[in-house]
Amino acid sequence: MRNLFLSLFIALSFLSCNEEKKSEGPTEQKPNIIYILADDLGYAEIGVFGQEKIETPHIDALAKQGMIFTQHYSSAPVCAPARYMFLTGKHSGKAFIRGNDEWNERGDVWNYKAMAKDSTLEGQRPVPQGTKTIASYLKGVGYKTALVGKWGLGAPHTHSIPNEMGFDFFYGFNCQRQAHTYYPLHLYKNRNRVHLANDTVAPSSPFPKGLDPMNLENYKDYTLTDYAPDLMFQELTGFIAQNKDHPFFLYWATPIPHVALQAPQRWVDYYIEKFGEEEPYLSGNGNGYFSHRTPHAAYAAMVSYFDENVGKLVQQLKDENIYENTLIVFTSDNGPSYAGGADPQYFDSAKPFKGGYGRGKGFVYEGGIRVPTFFTWPGKINPGTTSDHVSAHYDMLATFADITDFEIKHETNGISLLPTLLGQQNQEQHNFLYWEFPEYGGQIAIRMGKWKVVRQHIKDDMPPTLELYDLTVDALEQHNIASKHPEILQKADSIFKIEHTMPTTVRFQIPLLENGLLSQ
Repeated sequence: MRNLFLSLFIALSFLSCNEEKKSEGPTEQKPNIIYILADDLGYAEIGVFGQEKIETPHIDALAKQGMIFTQHYSSAPVCAPARYMFLTGKHSGKAFIRGNDEWNERGDVWNYKAMAKDSTLEGQRPVPQGTKTIASYLKGVGYKTALVGKWGLGAPHTHSIPNEMGFDFFYGFNCQRQAHTYYPLHLYKNRNRVHLANDTVAPSSPFPKGLDPMNLENYKDYTLTDYAPDLMFQELTGFIAQNKDHPFFLYWATPIPHVALQAPQRWVDYYIEKFGEEEPYLSGNGNGYFSHRTPHAAYAAMVSYFDENVGKLVQQLKDENIYENTLIVFTSDNGPSYAGGADPQYFDSAKPFKGGYGRGKGFVYEGGIRVPTFFTWPGKINPGTTSDHVSAHYDMLATFADITDFEIKHETNGISLLPTLLGQQNQEQHNFLYWEFPEYGGQIAIRMGKWKVVRQHIKDDMPPTLELYDLTVDALEQHNIASKHPEILQKADSIFKIEHTMPTTVRFQIPLLENGLLSQ
């Protein structure tokens, strides 16, 4: 009997020790990930990157709590390809989407009223079925996933909608053309239209003839009832509240500050008082989007409204006690716009680079592709830090895979940034960054360390350029030294021959590139 009690005591002690080992501390939960992608926000349109006219205190404060990246690039100088490459981890030599493609063969896709009646005219060319995205990978390792904002990578009634591409929840614009007004007739919630209390005022409606452009009353048609960014932010905060108890991935693809110029009046009034009198912007006669009585005030108002919501988001994370376990990435899809009343010269939007037409959005110069970027992750990323590591949107897939431990199962071009974020010394470096862009005359750029090769006019009737810049001494890309360094051009050419693949979509093909004439 004594031996029986002794055996029982030993067994219970063993179980107790095992229980103690199991409860030594909770397993570290995977972090929430919030990726904030602004639309057409220039490199210097927030305070911590040098903006002097527009106030962004909440974004600035968030940036100072983490690590600022001074040499982070968009994957493309316009909307859709930048988003595709972020989601898939591919650069534009390998990507399916390499430019904006409105899938015109369907019919009158630019007719706003026709799209309202026929949803099959909405959206962009679908990406291939089965495309793996960041969202689908994260969903596979237990994340709840959401996209709030602008999609632009497919169309309703196709396989290429957010809910078929890894996102559990979607709210916003399916079609990037619809996003040319912030007072649309409808948005999408998952697969279905949500009709709004707005009148039919088509994007780019001209300012009415015969009306006084100085009279604010004559602009009333451009400010309606349901402001899409308000509705999107409500859905965004709702998703966080519903999913705060397990890991989530939130892709906040805000359409702000892409024109049209439409902002809450309280913010417009604030900047009218700050900036003073200005000339109106009038749509029509070659000017697109919507008119605005005070365009500078309106543009600044959009950015500050966005900043205000970033502040509310951070406060919600803190109130829900999940801020400490949330990685926030803030960036932009490309450089600043020159259209619709945006004025990159007035705001010095791409400082120190040029942000106007030819150098900003739509172009592979620094002003068009270098974007304001920072990462915050309390307890992991040291606050108040800065990195000059050269990186791109297509690094995010590898970075998130490293953080959350999923395996990437398709060919990609990115490198994990986690060592840099954690302050470690073993960061892998890109041998090159690659841009191939079939629009705005056709362009290509390759960055190799300090060197950057640019080719313009490789698809239009203009003579193709061949440009080389040393960014360490000529970050503004003003002094072409191609003739002095044939060996660098040859190196770029060898990279191009390996990295370029012919796109399957004819619209994205550049005949000169298919002939292998990068450096001739």
